[in-house]
Amino acid sequence: MTVWRGELPLILASQSAVRKSLLVNAGIAVETIPAAIDERAIQKNSGLSDPGKIASLLADEKAAFVSQHHAGRYVVGADQTLALGDKLFSKPANRSAAEEQIATLAGKTHDLHSAVSVARDGVILFSHVNVANMTMRVLSGVQIAAYLDEAGDAILASVGAYQLEKSGIHLFDRIDGDHFTILGLPLLPLLDFLRGEKLLTI
Repeated sequence: MTVWRGELPLILASQSAVRKSLLVNAGIAVETIPAAIDERAIQKNSGLSDPGKIASLLADEKAAFVSQHHAGRYVVGADQTLALGDKLFSKPANRSAAEEQIATLAGKTHDLHSAVSVARDGVILFSHVNVANMTMRVLSGVQIAAYLDEAGDAILASVGAYQLEKSGIHLFDRIDGDHFTILGLPLLPLLDFLRGEKLLTI
């Protein structure tokens, strides 16, 4: 069953299985087409340091890039940044980097900034950023190693080296924020925009 009214599926400019599942579970017809952009170069060249603005810029760039190659289609871009004070985190390159990230975050509260954008024909029609505050438990080296063993290679796919919808939940004491924001897609404001475009039946 679908609530999508568009003639063609919504395009998600992302390889994220989690983001796709959020849209599919909401009854939206989705096609995934990852954006072939250099995110780190765009971030560096922007000169931005605010994590929310960086996430918004990258979501915009992904949506705009893919929409330029698919005329008339609605394209969703999304991005997420993790900040501990002034320090920004990226996806860890390997297990050692993941271990270092978690050790740094343990016992502290960090912020997840999740941005979503919608573009059509290269023009940004909608952009929104939400923030979630995430407080990690104090963790020993043994506990971190046990988590990394359990999570496996999935740690390399997520900023902060955790996936909250899986075993990453064990790392946390407290979470303040929207569930969808934490998973990397502020779904409620996105649905509100799509509703305003007469693209949803509900």
